[in-house]
Amino acid sequence: MGLGVCAADWPTYRADASRSGVTTEQLALPMKQAWVHQPLHAPRPAWRGPAKRDPYNKVENMKNRQLFDHAFHVVADAKSVYFGSSADDQVHCLDGATGKESWSFFTEGPVRLAPTLHGGNLFVGSDDGHAYCISTEGKLIWRQRLAPSNYRIAGNNRIISAWPVRTGILVDDGVAYAGSGMFPSEKVHVLAFSATDGKELWRITQTDVPAQGYLLMSKTRLYVPAGRDNPVVLNRADGERLYEVAGARSRGEKYFASSQGGGGDATLDGDTLVFGPGRKGRMALVPGGKRDAFAVFSGNHMIISAEKSYLHADRELSVLDRVRYLKLEGERKQVDADRKTDGALLSKLRKQKSLDVPVVLEKVTVGGRRLDEISAAMKACFLWRVDCAQPHSLVLAGNTLFAGGNNEVAAYSTSDGKQIWTAKVNGVAFGITVAHGRLLVSTDKGAIHCFTAK
Repeated sequence: MGLGVCAADWPTYRADASRSGVTTEQLALPMKQAWVHQPLHAPRPAWRGPAKRDPYNKVENMKNRQLFDHAFHVVADAKSVYFGSSADDQVHCLDGATGKESWSFFTEGPVRLAPTLHGGNLFVGSDDGHAYCISTEGKLIWRQRLAPSNYRIAGNNRIISAWPVRTGILVDDGVAYAGSGMFPSEKVHVLAFSATDGKELWRITQTDVPAQGYLLMSKTRLYVPAGRDNPVVLNRADGERLYEVAGARSRGEKYFASSQGGGGDATLDGDTLVFGPGRKGRMALVPGGKRDAFAVFSGNHMIISAEKSYLHADRELSVLDRVRYLKLEGERKQVDADRKTDGALLSKLRKQKSLDVPVVLEKVTVGGRRLDEISAAMKACFLWRVDCAQPHSLVLAGNTLFAGGNNEVAAYSTSDGKQIWTAKVNGVAFGITVAHGRLLVSTDKGAIHCFTAK
């Protein structure tokens, strides 16, 4: 098997705590299928479909934003491939070379999100309300209840905790983070605990939004997904909520994002959260507490790499010169604001029949021309656009983009967007992982396909 350049582990969902979906590893194309793991049972998602419409915001044909457990997302090291199952309540380990199962570990509820591989151990949460630390040999190191009590309820035709762990677990500098609970009326818990023994370090509760989907983490902040609501931002040191969900708190308090709505895909660029798809197909870029639309398009995923952003829509894949785009967007806002001010002044001067009308009119006209120039320049920031029939997942490996579609996965060159490889898979390709020369594709049928160099 030919290994890729800079072969590396894929230790958590979408590669890292920023959920970047980016690795420097370059896979050699074309690839062949090395093995397929097909479990007896397909994933059993907690939420099977979206609401049909959002009448308040007048949005039809809504997209499903609760896709975190529609496939068995995998993490991998040089030797093995690991995943949790929502169908049989287990964590599974496959031999990376053959796809044969090496071991499995039972929890007491569905495991809906991928484990995190850190320090030679696996960290995983379960619908039983517990966090687990398991060795890469499948041995329990510790088990810690994150739920406030062991109270169980019926859920998804199972008996689960009233506070299931549905955020995954992230680990950094000896500290693990997770959320427990999905019913705000029953309190939702977000915790930091020791990665060594599971001992609780801090706990906060929230009564306005759930905690479901993959956590994101920067050096100082923890981002807690909240389904269709905007993510909640916490201080990693003590759990203090830094930004509130828009509309969830009284006027005068800080809030996090605009009313774009939460998204099924999110990534971090430093301490800047990019999430989508927002309502009306908007992708939102929110630095701090400001409202700021990054790009307007019917988008599914965004990959941020260096000065470029790769935008993944239902039928299109494109690349944006992000740095220039943001600079132009800042100028556009300033010119637009100045033009509105000048327009208001012009209206006032006309009523007064002032001799200054021509001067102000010229300023308004010049501002309009500059807005047209900026709009044209912003369009030119899209370096290429190509048709893409694989809208369900996207990762960047070296200079190749891999996209998951219906019963197929495809590769696109980052230089010009040209499709350079494709292969068939069994089902909708919701998950893509790149590690140690292997392309691993997870589908809604439960299949895990492994492709390697020919």
